[in-house]
Amino acid sequence: MRLSCFRVPVLGLLTLLGSCQRAAYVPKASFAPVTSQPVGKTQPEDPAVAAIIAPYHDKVTSQMQEVLGTAPVALVKAPGESPLSNFVADLQRARASQALGQPVPLGVMTNGGLRAGLAAGPVTLGSVFELMPFENELVVLDAPGPVVQQLFEFAAKVKMAVSGATYAVTFDGLPKDIRIGDQPFDINQDRTWAIAISDYLADGGDNMVFFKTLTPRPTNVLLRTAIADHIRALTKEGKAVTAKVEGRVKQ
Repeated sequence: MRLSCFRVPVLGLLTLLGSCQRAAYVPKASFAPVTSQPVGKTQPEDPAVAAIIAPYHDKVTSQMQEVLGTAPVALVKAPGESPLSNFVADLQRARASQALGQPVPLGVMTNGGLRAGLAAGPVTLGSVFELMPFENELVVLDAPGPVVQQLFEFAAKVKMAVSGATYAVTFDGLPKDIRIGDQPFDINQDRTWAIAISDYLADGGDNMVFFKTLTPRPTNVLLRTAIADHIRALTKEGKAVTAKVEGRVKQ
């Protein structure tokens, strides 16, 4: 009897507690005060931070002001064949050939891979960094006939020049009369053609996805370094930094 009498108040208490539960907890947001400060020309310079940065800033500024050579006229990029893309694609072939110790018949550089032109006058190291701000490496692809054909089909759509080759474009935008080193290109020839190119393009950048099946050979040379070294070499030989449209893409 005592047990049954004890259960009644307990059950009643549980019922009472269940009916007195709190409503769902609703958090009240409390945000910290705004501590961020916009940085601009009106922001006063911190002398302590400026003192730390100054030696590095001065060193980089000095390096970027190094004059590598002189361009009598500006080298600019433009749709289709352009002086600037010819200049870079040609030096790629030369540097890749030197690095690998073998001829490299083709070189590829897209206008999109070049960020700025070279102005007329002194060409500084800073100018080269503006032209090629990326850490792209110069590599070589060994392309069989079908991939080389795809390269020229890609090039013909925008009339892009290919270093070491000439071709014409049909009325419907297809390549014809492709010649590599003055020799007619034969897609069925059992061989490969070495192509000097940046690792970015070799990995399918700028929609060159047809290159992704190939394994690049490294040169261990940054493309930016190859450009700067080439300009220094021209200056040492008493030559100016020049390039022109040569009719590599026939109309």
